[in-house]
Amino acid sequence: MDSCNSSSADRSSVCSWPSSSSLRCRSVVDFENPSLRTLSETLAIIFNLVPRLHPRAWSSSSCRLLPHVAQSSSSVCCVPFEAGFVLLKMNLISQNLPSKSRANKTKREDADEPSSLQGNEDAENEYLDILRMTKRKKERREEDEKLAMEQDREMKKLENSLFGSLYSPVEFGNEGKEDTQDWAENGSALFIMDRTASGVLSVYEEDAEFPERTNGEEETKQRKPVWADEEEEKTKINIAQVNRLRKLRKEEDESLISGSEYVSRLRAQHVKLNPSTDWAKLDSRASNDTSFDDESSDEENGAALAHGYEDVEPVEDVLRTNEDLVVRSSAKLLPGLLEYSRLVDANTEDPSKGPINAVQFHRNAQLLLVAGLDRGLRFYQIDGKRNTKIQSIFLDDCPIRKASFLPDGSQVIIAGRRKFFYSFDLVKARIDKIGPLVGREEKSLEFFEVSPDSSTIAFVGNEGYILLVSSKTKELIGTLKMNGTVRSLAFADGGRQLLSSGGDGQIYHWDLRTMACIHKAVDEGCLNGTALCTSSNGKLFAAGSDSGIVNIYNREEFLGGKRKPMKTIENLTTKVDFLKFNNDGQILAICSSMKKNSLKLMHVPSFTTFSNWPPLNKSLHYPRCLDFSPGGGFMAMGNAGGKVLLYKLHHYHQA
Repeated sequence: MDSCNSSSADRSSVCSWPSSSSLRCRSVVDFENPSLRTLSETLAIIFNLVPRLHPRAWSSSSCRLLPHVAQSSSSVCCVPFEAGFVLLKMNLISQNLPSKSRANKTKREDADEPSSLQGNEDAENEYLDILRMTKRKKERREEDEKLAMEQDREMKKLENSLFGSLYSPVEFGNEGKEDTQDWAENGSALFIMDRTASGVLSVYEEDAEFPERTNGEEETKQRKPVWADEEEEKTKINIAQVNRLRKLRKEEDESLISGSEYVSRLRAQHVKLNPSTDWAKLDSRASNDTSFDDESSDEENGAALAHGYEDVEPVEDVLRTNEDLVVRSSAKLLPGLLEYSRLVDANTEDPSKGPINAVQFHRNAQLLLVAGLDRGLRFYQIDGKRNTKIQSIFLDDCPIRKASFLPDGSQVIIAGRRKFFYSFDLVKARIDKIGPLVGREEKSLEFFEVSPDSSTIAFVGNEGYILLVSSKTKELIGTLKMNGTVRSLAFADGGRQLLSSGGDGQIYHWDLRTMACIHKAVDEGCLNGTALCTSSNGKLFAAGSDSGIVNIYNREEFLGGKRKPMKTIENLTTKVDFLKFNNDGQILAICSSMKKNSLKLMHVPSFTTFSNWPPLNKSLHYPRCLDFSPGGGFMAMGNAGGKVLLYKLHHYHQA
């Protein structure tokens, strides 16, 4: 008897019925279906199928069941019939094997199962439904997988179009290879090659072509047109028919040419009749490089080429940028006219109710100190638009005559016409009252100066004494004595030297390391000195007197014995109360509080005053104090009306 074998790949039921002499039934049943959990259910389906396939063979045969269930993943059960064998391949998972009790129950159910035709039809229908359900699940799973793959492909395509080639990064040296990404296949590239680094300006995606010339002239760059008319290739022009177009022919019998060829010949004829000039050629270079004769004069006048034009011909790139071609050099300030603009008042949020005696910028250029006789100390954040007030302090027992930051920005020294002074700690937001000083009987400490190294505070004392106080301990560390009364002080040489002047008309130089006077000389034309100021680099100092005369000296020459000043300024006619150099020493402010609008700004390099200052038809009131921001961009001036006028100096780009 032949045996029937079935491959594992075949999952469907197959029945073949040969001739009646050798009748065989071959049945392969899928036991991996989750609905067929038990052996009895499977055999019941087989017994129901076989009679319907061949009733005669089933009725005349003697059925004998030989079950054989192996412990492995597959086993074979043979059911012999008179017509042949039914070979069953069963793939049973070990964990799905029924328990013993369940097997016995199944046997009892099989024994009681009716063998009617109606029961057979129900079992067949149930099996067919199971097959259909399995097929539908498989199709749905395939559709879901296909949809997920399409969504993933669309997402990658979108990411590549937005962010470039994310899933196949660019490799150097493979620029000539074709890009296999979808975004490159469906549209134009998102990026172009920048060839300007090689020194040749390329406006288009491809390099410009350089046609060869037979006459030996220099090659010129031919740029591709930005837009091309597609109709030009289709259009035909008869150049032999029109008399004025016959000169475009290259051969005598030539008549019809394309539109693009017609355009190119017209351009060539135009260039032939109207040769271009050298300055109009793109990236042209003069054969003979010559320097400009007025280069030195431009530097002297403070004019300089804008950023990016130092090594480029000016005419060549004049239209390639919107930047300024000529800008003012930040190194030199030009004399004559001062470029400035009026901004919102610095204390517009909280104006003072009395005269302003002190204004000073913090080292960060954003914080402005304002103090006056209304006993208020106010801090503003300066931006030129709102100038927000940050904090205010009221001293009920001291009208403020002067207030100043320590150069390190940690404290504020506040003094008035009192025998004590205040120290306000900006970090701890604490104010301390200090004084009177031990061993001194001064009733007023209203005038003082702070050293640039923030170590010493010098107060003007009585009878020609200068009181030196430590900024850390706030204790008296020494005194200096002049022959006359002391009116003004100024530090020099980084805080190691001190200048003083007063009632005897002389200027003293003190060495604070030895506490001794190293030089003394008469200020020319001065009877009573009232103001002193030194430049930031320490080379110059200015001395003002009660007659309104201001002398500017070179400090080294003055110490060397030269008594004549570099410049004498006689613009004011009243007592000079205040002098101030700006951050780079190019502007000197001269102030007198005895007369309205008596504030002059002088251009130090040329020793001339700016003709457009003070502003016309603008009242400065009675100016009392002034300060420049650390970068030179802002200038704040306090007057007797309680206002702090704020100006922007356009020559300086930083506050």
